Amino acid sequence: MKEIYTLKDLQDWPRPQKKSVPPIRLGILGDPVAHSLSPQMQNAGLESCGLKLRYARFEIDSGELPTALDLLRKLDFAGVNLTVPHKIAALEFMDDVDEHARQIGAVNTIKIDDGKLRGFNTDGKGFSRAIREEFSVDLRDLRVLVLGAGGAARAIALQCAKENCERLVIANRTIEKAGDLAKELRDFFAGPKVFGPVPRLQAIPWEESAFRFQIANIDLVVNTTSVGLNRADASPIPARLLAPHLMIYDTIYSSVRTPFVSAALESGARGANGLSMLLHQGALAFEIWFEREAPLDAMRAALL
Repeated sequence: MKEIYTLKDLQDWPRPQKKSVPPIRLGILGDPVAHSLSPQMQNAGLESCGLKLRYARFEIDSGELPTALDLLRKLDFAGVNLTVPHKIAALEFMDDVDEHARQIGAVNTIKIDDGKLRGFNTDGKGFSRAIREEFSVDLRDLRVLVLGAGGAARAIALQCAKENCERLVIANRTIEKAGDLAKELRDFFAGPKVFGPVPRLQAIPWEESAFRFQIANIDLVVNTTSVGLNRADASPIPARLLAPHLMIYDTIYSSVRTPFVSAALESGARGANGLSMLLHQGALAFEIWFEREAPLDAMRAALL
């Protein structure tokens, strides 16, 4: 089996598929996609359940997405996951979209039924389970600062809102995008829950002074941006601004510490990377495709 397939492979699928036993009927579409750990996790799950299918990586660029999705309808695929840059763009090509994914405005899981593409988003619930696993606490008890306002940030912010978190702050380099996301979530925070000098829902600029002010009134900081994908990146929030009471969650997963997790530990805070979120959102996708409980232990062991 190849490490990475392309649109050209899909267009000539019987030939590249010949060498794969069992057959490839699941995959992840992205650009880039070489770093994805989803195949080892999902293939361990498939094997554990005795399902005679394989899961593979497909490097598909933005302009190729409509053609790739149309081909998947015809090639007897069971489903796919989507990663950057396809989560938001894929929405318009779905035949049916789960209400939760529609609220987020992004799709990360597609189930293919009789040639129809059904879109779902497991990022928010996967994130919630990951926070419980990493820090033994529920979102409803936390004051959360989300860094970013893209597809993953939208899923995470909506999940925090749905679980009635104590407080939600959204920071983005383009403050207007943070403000727009906060406006969409306004109704979830209408009732009084926290009394004090800070609002329950707030958008802030990506500035050191704004971060410094917020830290005392935040429990969990979540990085949903791409800052940290490159090991040479600086931490999105410098270690000097962080505090020991914080929990730091970086949705980037890596075998080495991300700059943000390193900054957290340097400041005496607790930190975790996105491996646990990958596990739980992947398990939820497995359950969507096969309508059965995912073999979480087998999938976790494959990632570790």
